[in-house]
Amino acid sequence: MPSFWRRPFRSNEEPQAAEVEERGSSDSDPSELVVGDTYYIAGKAANNKDTSYQDASGAPVEESSPLGYDVGPMTILFLNVSKMIGTGIFSTPSTILAGTGSIGLSLIWWALGFLTSITAFAVYLEFTAYFPSRSGAEVVYLEQAFPRPRWLFSTAFAFQSVILSFSSANSYVLAQYLFKMTDYTPTDWQIKGVAIAGYTVALLVVILHNRFAYHLANAIGFVKIATLVFISITGFVVLGGHTRVENPTANFHNSFEGKATAYGITNGLYKIIFSYAGFENAFNVVNEVKNPVKHIRRQGYIAIWSVSILYILTVIAYYAAVPKQDIIKGKLTVANLFFVNVFGNSKQVKALNFLIAISAFGNLVAVLIGTSRIIRECGRQGVLPWTKFWVSTYPLGTALGPYLFKYGITLIMILAPPAGDAFNFVSDLRIYPGSFFDFLMSVGLLIVRRRRKALNLPRPAFKAWDVVIWFSILKNLYLLIMPWYPPAGGATGGDVSFWYATYVVASIGILLACVAYYWLWIHGIPYFRGYKIREEVITLDDGSKSHRLVKVPNSEVEEWDKTHDHAGRIIAEAAEVSDKTADNVLVVGKDSAVSSTK
Repeated sequence: MPSFWRRPFRSNEEPQAAEVEERGSSDSDPSELVVGDTYYIAGKAANNKDTSYQDASGAPVEESSPLGYDVGPMTILFLNVSKMIGTGIFSTPSTILAGTGSIGLSLIWWALGFLTSITAFAVYLEFTAYFPSRSGAEVVYLEQAFPRPRWLFSTAFAFQSVILSFSSANSYVLAQYLFKMTDYTPTDWQIKGVAIAGYTVALLVVILHNRFAYHLANAIGFVKIATLVFISITGFVVLGGHTRVENPTANFHNSFEGKATAYGITNGLYKIIFSYAGFENAFNVVNEVKNPVKHIRRQGYIAIWSVSILYILTVIAYYAAVPKQDIIKGKLTVANLFFVNVFGNSKQVKALNFLIAISAFGNLVAVLIGTSRIIRECGRQGVLPWTKFWVSTYPLGTALGPYLFKYGITLIMILAPPAGDAFNFVSDLRIYPGSFFDFLMSVGLLIVRRRRKALNLPRPAFKAWDVVIWFSILKNLYLLIMPWYPPAGGATGGDVSFWYATYVVASIGILLACVAYYWLWIHGIPYFRGYKIREEVITLDDGSKSHRLVKVPNSEVEEWDKTHDHAGRIIAEAAEVSDKTADNVLVVGKDSAVSSTK
C-alpha cells in the first residue's frame, strides 16, 4: 500500500527518560514501567511477535485468544467489505441526493466518503500498532488514551456501545427487499416480522460456529462485490443507450443544478458515513489475527479502494436509469427502481432484489461479529455487571453473551419505532455519539504518542500523518456542531416526520446517561455504602482473561492495595507472569534509554 500513509519517528527525537522511574528491577513485577503516577505493563499474545505496553488500568492481554485464530487475509477483506456493502448503497442515495440538491454535489459527497474512511482507517491502524493484541477497536483506544479518571471513558463507551448495539435499520432493509421479490404490499408489522426473522437466522449463524460464520461472511462478501459490479456494468450499458431507458444522460445535464442547504449537506454526510461504515470492522477482531498490522493494513486498503470505486460507479448507474425526482421519492428502495427501469417489472428484477437482500443479510452477520467483540471487550474491562456473561465463550467457543444481548436490543428497536422513520432515525442516532467518540479517539492518538515518547518506547509499525489526524478531528467537530442547524422546511423538515434534531438530543441524552451511570456506580453508591471499587484479574474456565470490578470495604482497602498490583493481579501471580516474559521486557532507567533485561 502507498507509503505516504506511513511515517516513522524522526531520528532526532530525544527520549525523555528522566521523567520515567524504574520499577523493572522489582522482584514482584519486573515488567512494569512508571511515569509519574501512571503505570504501564508489558503484554504479549500469540498473534504478535512483539511485546506491547499498555496502561495498567486496561483489560489484560489474552495470551491465547479463546475465540481462536480463524481470521486470515481473505476474512479480513470480506469482514470489512461485508459491513461496508450492507444497505447504505441501496438505501441512502435518495436522502443524499435530496440533501445535496444536485447530481454533481452528491457524487462529490460519495467521493468524500472515501477520504473520510481512509483517514479514519489510518487512525485505527496506528492504535493497532500500539496495542496489537487487543480486540474491540475503540474500546481499547479510548481506554488507553484516557485512563483517568479511572474507568470513566471505559464505562461511558461501554454503556453507549451496549445501548446502541442494535441492527434494526439493516434488518428493515432486508425485509423490504424480500417483499420486493413478491407482488404483495406488506403492512408495517409484516415488515417488522420479516426483519426479526432475518435477524434471528443471522444470530444462529454466528452463535453456532466461528469459522462457519467467517466463511459465510466471505461468501456473501463475494456476492456483494459481484452485485455492485453487475450494477456498475449495467450502468455503462444504460449510458450507451442499449436498454429501454430513454435519455440516460438527462440527469447529467446541468448536473449541479439544485439547491443545497446546510442541513441537507450535513444530513447527506451522515448518510455517507453510514454507507461507508465497516472499514474498521477488522480492527474489532485484532487478537484473532496473526501479524495484525501487516494484514489489516493491506486488506483494509484494498477494501476501501474497491468499495469506494464500486459505490461511485453504482450511484452513476442509478442516475443513468432513474430520473432525479424518482430517486428522491424512492426512499429506501432506489436499487429496485433501477432494476425496474432497466429490466421492467419481471422475474429477473425479483431475483436481483434477492441479491440485495442477501447483501443486507451478510451485513447483519458481519456487524454481529464485529460488535460482539466490542461488547465482549467492554465486559473484559470489568465496567459491565455480570462479567462472565459478556466475556465467556462457553459452550461453543463464540461470544454468546454479547450476541444474545445484541439480539434483544435489536428486537426492541425493530418493534418500538414507526417503520417509516426507523431507518433514518436509527442511522443518525448511531452516528452522532459515534462522532463524539471518534473525535476523542483522534485527540487521544496525539496523547498516546506523547506518552510513548516519554517512555522512549520503540516506534510503531505504522504511524499516520499528522494532517490525517487533524482532518479526522475537524470532520468529527463538524458532525457534532452542524446537525443543530435547522432544515429549510422548519422543525419537521428533516428526513423524519418528527423534529429534525430528535436524534441529536437523544444521542446527548445517552452520553449524559453514560456519565451518570459512571458516577453512581464508581463514586456515588460506594461513598454512601462505605466501600471502594477495585479491579482484579480473573481467568474463566474457557481460558478467557478479564478484569472484574469488586467492592472492597473501606476497612480492607489498604490490605487489598498491598496484595494487588496496579493491573489488579495478585502480586505473587504477577511476579510469576513477569518471570515468564522477562526476556521481552523493556525497562526504562532514570538516566538511561529503554533497554532489554534478561
